Amino acid sequence: MKPIDHADATPEVQAVYDDIQQTRGVPDVNNFWKMAANHPATLRRTWDSLKEVMAPGAVDVLTKEMIFLAVSITNGCTYCIRSHEAAARKAGMSDAQHGELLAVVGMANETNRLANGYQVPVDAALLDR
Repeated sequence: MKPIDHADATPEVQAVYDDIQQTRGVPDVNNFWKMAANHPATLRRTWDSLKEVMAPGAVDVLTKEMIFLAVSITNGCTYCIRSHEAAARKAGMSDAQHGELLAVVGMANETNRLANGYQVPVDAALLDR
């Protein structure tokens, strides 16, 4: 598959691209969307869901971007790491916050693996929540 540029896209895909550009205030869509455009239904569904989930709400945009970055790091998705680190920085993430985020991601992965390896039973007090 190849990325689909706006000029080569179907009207359906162009409409999604236009929404992405307008919503994000960018002159072009990034490669993630250009590749997803190979299946227009996936492009539309993914954009609609992402736009809804990442919109301001009970959790602020910076926190959402930092969570997305943390999950991307854990999943090893280089593209998503770069994309959401840039978005988090645009939303105000400092170098100090980035460093602490990386420390938390590393610690969470370590303790999760230890808990799984030891097959630690969940404490009764934690089950009452």
